[in-house]
Amino acid sequence: MNRFDRHIVFRLLSGFAALIAALIVFFIVLHYVEFIDDFLDRGATMREVFLVYYPNYIPEIARLTAPLALFLSCVYLTGRLSQSLQLSTLQTSGVSLYRLLVPYLATGIAVTACMFWFNGWVVPETNRTVLEFELRFLKDAPRVIETNNIHRQHSPGSYISVGYYDRRNETAHRISLQHFNEANRLVQRIDGVRMSWIDSLSIWQIHQPVVRTFSKDVETRQVLTRIDTTLTILPRDLARTERDVESMTIPDAARYIRDIERSGAGGLGRTQVGYYAKFAWPFANLILVLIGMPLAATRRQGGQAMQIGIGLFVAFLYLTVQKITEPLGYTGVLPPSVAVWLPHALFLAAAIFLLVRVRK
Repeated sequence: MNRFDRHIVFRLLSGFAALIAALIVFFIVLHYVEFIDDFLDRGATMREVFLVYYPNYIPEIARLTAPLALFLSCVYLTGRLSQSLQLSTLQTSGVSLYRLLVPYLATGIAVTACMFWFNGWVVPETNRTVLEFELRFLKDAPRVIETNNIHRQHSPGSYISVGYYDRRNETAHRISLQHFNEANRLVQRIDGVRMSWIDSLSIWQIHQPVVRTFSKDVETRQVLTRIDTTLTILPRDLARTERDVESMTIPDAARYIRDIERSGAGGLGRTQVGYYAKFAWPFANLILVLIGMPLAATRRQGGQAMQIGIGLFVAFLYLTVQKITEPLGYTGVLPPSVAVWLPHALFLAAAIFLLVRVRK
């Protein structure tokens, strides 16, 4: 990488950092103006809002705005080079546009790799605090998918039914555990008034259980005060929110989805879309660089303002297509993986088309 390449990389990253900082401030101001009534009505202090909530929200904002920031930095820098005829001079001297693309490509790959790590391991840690805060103080908090009449399979032949689950106290009410033999006959049933999660011991405590054991035509009934038991069902399996996966690292999210599928719960579309987005979204950084460079390399009437305007249109079109396909993954119209990757595949094809058609 020569001096010119290093100069391009430095300019791209400088613009990227400045734009992300500006977008973070802009987003926080808009968000606070929108939700200030919720904060005040539900008793959130300014210290909690500005020293707990928003500092932990910054990584999520950075994750979401990184592709736009890198794209605008790319369009601005390339537009400056094009309008000042530096690109034309380099091409006249025999340097192809593909060679000029190298520092852009290197920057896009580096940012994509960093954002993959950032998206998969850093953001989930801060999102835990964000989601807990939103559940307490925001009306538009993540919706709990199930709280009543919950049914789960916690092992082969064993099932649990819950009348009502209190997410805040991690307590299930009106619970019933059923165990079936290989012939699918009920061999034991445990009914309890409530079942509480003991985090320090990682066990469930069933209060006032009635244990009924069935052997051939004989039923044995036993009334107890309490039973301590370990189940493969965890508190998060009984009351999920639409955004639980946002607070999980990639390995944790994969295990979480496997556990939910094993328990027999439905409504996994949104969760799976969120999981696949952890892989797909970082690639938007690279794809938008591949679109931005050839898009801004051609001089247009209207100058750089026109190029930035076109760039903003392309970026928001990218986001719009993504917002159209994701709900199709939620509802099962498209497989969640297809719903997530389809916009990126379409715009990658557009990037390749622009690179082929642009003046070399």
